[in-house]
Amino acid sequence: MEQILSVKNLSYTYKAGRVNVKALDDLDLEICRGEIFGFIGPNGAGKTTTIKLILNILPLQNGKIKISGEDSSKPKTRLKVGYMPESAVYSRYLTPKELLYMYGRIFGIRKSLLKQRISELLALVDLEKEGSRLIGTFSKGMMQKVSFAQSLINEPSVLILDEPTSGLDPVLRKKMRETILNLRDAGKTIFFSSHELSEVELISDKIGILNKGRLLATGPTKSFMGKKEEGLSLENYFLNLIKEKQ
Repeated sequence: MEQILSVKNLSYTYKAGRVNVKALDDLDLEICRGEIFGFIGPNGAGKTTTIKLILNILPLQNGKIKISGEDSSKPKTRLKVGYMPESAVYSRYLTPKELLYMYGRIFGIRKSLLKQRISELLALVDLEKEGSRLIGTFSKGMMQKVSFAQSLINEPSVLILDEPTSGLDPVLRKKMRETILNLRDAGKTIFFSSHELSEVELISDKIGILNKGRLLATGPTKSFMGKKEEGLSLENYFLNLIKEKQ
């Protein structure tokens, strides 16, 4: 299979006061076209740092990151990448239509196509009726839907989602899972981080477990499901693994 996202020997250190903190330690990841990769780990494991380095939001210190074979530092690699942050902050005085129009124009989408694209995305996330409502009046779950729609405005081939189901009720979580699976079936590559291990089990093709900046385990989801035959759920395996490596 074609390798779409490659992370090699990725390390990152930041300062907390006078102390150097190693957020990532020699991380390697490989994700192929049409795969859903579930990235799990406790708070502070380094998941969001990894995502920010992939997107070039944080400067690369050590290691290499490639997207579709190109160095991730090249702006053109991000033209076909969609990103949904864990907690998006948008102007409360914009409507979803205005927000999506703004992002669409940043990506250079023609006005003649953008109107149709916005309508399709609002329908996808069930926000047709709220498209002209101010974002400042939205609940957390509605904001997640707006953020998800924003991540798709440029019709990305690679989708990076940071805690995509956070703040969603069970019905919306199911809808989100179905949408992500449909995007995978359409050939998109999806990298998502989550604290919800059940979500990871349900939709991931591969899983990576991160703790204190180090990758503890990675592989096809079915290889982790084999732990159930040993009487271990993914959650118990995850907790035991982290405890062993402390």
